Amino acid sequence: MNSLLSVHPNGEKIGKSIIVNANCFDWLKEIPENSLHAVITDPPYGVKEYNLEQLEKKNQGKGGIWRIPPAFDGHQRSPLPRFTALSHKERIVLKDFFTEWSQLVIAVLRPGGHVFLASNAFLSQLVFSAIVEGGLEFRGELIRLVRTLRGGDRPKNAEEEFPNVCSMPRGCYEPWGIFRKPIPSGMKLSDCLREYQTGGLRRTADSQPFNDVIFSERTPQKEREIANHPSLKPQSFLRQVVYAALPLGEGIILDPFMGSGSTVAAAEAMGISAIGIERYLEYYEMSKTAIPKLAALHISPKSSNNFEPKQPKTTIYNREDRQLTLW
Repeated sequence: MNSLLSVHPNGEKIGKSIIVNANCFDWLKEIPENSLHAVITDPPYGVKEYNLEQLEKKNQGKGGIWRIPPAFDGHQRSPLPRFTALSHKERIVLKDFFTEWSQLVIAVLRPGGHVFLASNAFLSQLVFSAIVEGGLEFRGELIRLVRTLRGGDRPKNAEEEFPNVCSMPRGCYEPWGIFRKPIPSGMKLSDCLREYQTGGLRRTADSQPFNDVIFSERTPQKEREIANHPSLKPQSFLRQVVYAALPLGEGIILDPFMGSGSTVAAAEAMGISAIGIERYLEYYEMSKTAIPKLAALHISPKSSNNFEPKQPKTTIYNREDRQLTLW
């Protein structure tokens, strides 16, 4: 385990974790089998939206595969990939991408290790089936309930002609696939926990089961000011997932599509070791300063949704004081 957390030639140590500027496909091929305890990641859904050409178009406000939405009720909406623009050929490329990725992950993950993978309602069925084809078990979905400004648009360039039509539903949830490397035949969950420290999910600090629905806020502005990444997830959500992913509270979490480092920051905030891999130098450099700042945030639970029922008890963890805040 210590060798995994040594500094890579293209990497840097941050707290108990390391970050590496590399292509995760190449990096995974170098890692010994059965080395990692869990994976938590938000991958490039359409694969090509993070090509340098497409990122440049997004930065210039020209769009490309990135849709630049108009302001809505005084709020400037974030760019989002045009998943519906993927052709049949591009969908095949997407499927092959995640099948190969799953095969690489299953080799380095310990038996019983879990994978939490962010997706979207439009492509999740394709991505999840490709990951299962690669060898990981589908164990369900984690639903992040969050009201966003995505979807619900009127027909483009025909808004006045069809004022009562929306092209897709307004997004109110984000599906995360939950997968697991199969437990060896004949081994019980308790055996797997003893030998590999994996196999299950960690209960909350108040001994409640980890739920597959989490009421979530949109990523706060103070976090976006720290890390200007288009897919930044809030620390209030990620810290709960990081906590649940290690059933015995020990091990190494991998984020192979690190972006600006929010998953690594969530792990650091809770005293957990993580490895973040990011191929794009811009985001890798951003993560060096973003991770310590995001990890240092004291997270107070707050709801940005006005449609949920009464909130169940949920626990937010902070490294410094181990305070448990319930709501």
